[in-house]
Amino acid sequence: MGKLSLKLFNPNSKNETSKQRCLINRLRYASGYTQQDAGFSLLELIVVMVMIGILAAITVPSWFAFVNRQKVNKANDAVLAALQEAQRQAKNKKLSYTVSFQKNTTTQNIEVAVYNTNAGSPTWKPLGADIGVSSNKLLLGANLSGENTVNSTDSTVQYPPSSTPTKITFDYMGALPTLPTPYFGTGTEPPGLKIVVAVPSSANSTLASRVKRCVIVKTLLGSMITAKGSPNCD
Repeated sequence: MGKLSLKLFNPNSKNETSKQRCLINRLRYASGYTQQDAGFSLLELIVVMVMIGILAAITVPSWFAFVNRQKVNKANDAVLAALQEAQRQAKNKKLSYTVSFQKNTTTQNIEVAVYNTNAGSPTWKPLGADIGVSSNKLLLGANLSGENTVNSTDSTVQYPPSSTPTKITFDYMGALPTLPTPYFGTGTEPPGLKIVVAVPSSANSTLASRVKRCVIVKTLLGSMITAKGSPNCD
């Protein structure tokens, strides 16, 4: 049986090294690669930086708009939850219950309190704190001039509300007490009692932008709906 001869590569062999270099150079030539092609040119770097800047200019405002919408949506959910809690407590305990909203002038947080109307001072807490919502960058608005009363005849939402704190009270049946006319304002479509949360305008931080959400107590029986934007929350 013949012997199998295996020739090992000798790294110290000048002949083998020369052959390898020749092979590598041929491959480089065939692929168009030269030593001068390594790295990036200044022009290429500038083009890449310009493209990154364009993408950032497009995506960053969209991202902030998305974050603002999410924040307002969660804050509005917290407003609805507070109103529903007050109505539920009123029905369960057969007592009058009030939900109040205010903008804390020190912390700038929107605060809420749900309490027995005749039980004394309310306990305030930041709106949406239990679900991780920060409301200190949001505006609080309402169309109320007093407890369960729409302001004037045009029912326009004001920032901050003309009634401080803003109160909505449910009777022992979870309905709204009968109040003098106009109860829900004037016109063919009564506006309801509106609590609004909004992102401030970039031009004026005291004015609401178009990113706004609201909860509307629509009837004397205390039925509620949520809405967004204009004209629903105006």
